[in-house]
Amino acid sequence: MSFPFDRIVVALLLLACLLLAGKGWLLEHPGHNPWAALTLDEQPGWATPRKLSALSADREACRAFLDRSGIDKTALEPTGSGMCRREDRKRVAAPLAAEVSLVPSGAEATCAVDAAMAWWLRHGVQPQAEAIFGSRVVRIEQLGTYNCRRIGNDAAGNWSEHATGNAIDISAFVLADGRRISVRKDWAGSVNAAAFLHAVRDSACTAFSTVLSPDYNAAHADHLHLDQASRSAGWRACR
Repeated sequence: MSFPFDRIVVALLLLACLLLAGKGWLLEHPGHNPWAALTLDEQPGWATPRKLSALSADREACRAFLDRSGIDKTALEPTGSGMCRREDRKRVAAPLAAEVSLVPSGAEATCAVDAAMAWWLRHGVQPQAEAIFGSRVVRIEQLGTYNCRRIGNDAAGNWSEHATGNAIDISAFVLADGRRISVRKDWAGSVNAAAFLHAVRDSACTAFSTVLSPDYNAAHADHLHLDQASRSAGWRACR
C-alpha cells in the first residue's frame, strides 16, 4: 500500500519544525552546542568539556578564547629541549583576570591550562565558595607548573605533563574574609572546608583532562593536580 503524499508532506514539515526548534534551543544553550565558540560566560553543558579539551590541540583557538574572555593571551618564547621542550608557554593570567591572585606569582603554563583555570574559577571555585562560605576566593596557592621530570620522579616511564608546563598543582584557597582552606589540612577536615575542596575538585573535572586529589594517592595529599593532557579517545581522569 502506497503511503499518501500528504502524510509525507506533513511528516517533513514536522521534521523541519523539530530541527528549527532544536537549532533555536542550541543557540540559547551554547554549553550543549558543540559548534558554538566557547566563551567564559557560557553555562556548562555536555559539550563544554570537549570544547575545553579542543583548546589543547588548537593553540590559536585557545588564544581566541582568552581574547574573548579578556585574558592576556601573550605567548612567551619557546624554551627547553627534548621531552621538556615548551613550545606553548605563557604566564598564567586567568586568576588575575578574575580578581584572584596566584601565589607564588609568575607561574608559566600552556594556553590550555590558563583557559581551564579561567573556566574553573568562574564556574566552579567562586560559585562553591559563595554557596558554602558566603565569601569569594581572593587567592589561590600553587606548588608549581613546570618541572622537567617523569611521573612520580621515576627514572623511566611516562613523562609528566609538568615537563611541558601543561599542569598546575593547587594547594590552598584563601577567602576574602581571611579564611584559608588547604588541601592537606582540610580535605578530611571540617564539614564546610571538606565539602568545598571536594566540590572544586569535581568541577575541575569539567575543565581539565586530568584531576588528581588526595583520593588518588598519598603523593597528592597536599594538592590538586590539574593538567590538560591530550588523549586520542578524549577520555578524562578524575580522582
